[in-house]
Amino acid sequence: MPFNFHQLEIPDVVLIEAVKFTDERGFFMESYKLSEFLSHNIPGPFVQDNLSYSVRNTLRGLHYQKSPYSQGKLVMVYVGEIFDVAVDIRRGSPTYGKWVGIHLSGNSGLMVYIPEGFAHGFCVLSEYALVGYKVTKEYHPPSDRGIIWNDPDIAVEWPIENPILSPKDANLPTLSKADNNF
Repeated sequence: MPFNFHQLEIPDVVLIEAVKFTDERGFFMESYKLSEFLSHNIPGPFVQDNLSYSVRNTLRGLHYQKSPYSQGKLVMVYVGEIFDVAVDIRRGSPTYGKWVGIHLSGNSGLMVYIPEGFAHGFCVLSEYALVGYKVTKEYHPPSDRGIIWNDPDIAVEWPIENPILSPKDANLPTLSKADNNF
């Protein structure tokens, strides 16, 4: 089996460990296999791949798309290191407003699946990071939403201070004021 699947503190968020085959040349690993993911209740298909290059202290997020365009995301780092965060924004969920964070790096073979109904963000811990993520729905600009990274009610413990933010991300609302239909 090329993957190990581990539920995190919020059970719907899944840490996936790809098995690496290493020798003197480097390593090989599978980064996605539909049958394996389906057998662990991670729905497919993924319909769009995104690639992000960011410098140290960049913080992207917390982003989501409103239903019916909400996205499940499979996040993996190709180069560098990030702290990746998922926030449950499903009203009525026992973990509503709670977050889970995981360190991902290009060397770890780790990836994380974040289901629909979660806001997602990450900050870059290395000099730069190349982050890829597969999504279950295509980007739909009218449904694009977000929550401010430092919402005191969510209280994400980001491992950086004074992040580099886009103007859009710097002006996002708190969860209590977000346009959220989950």
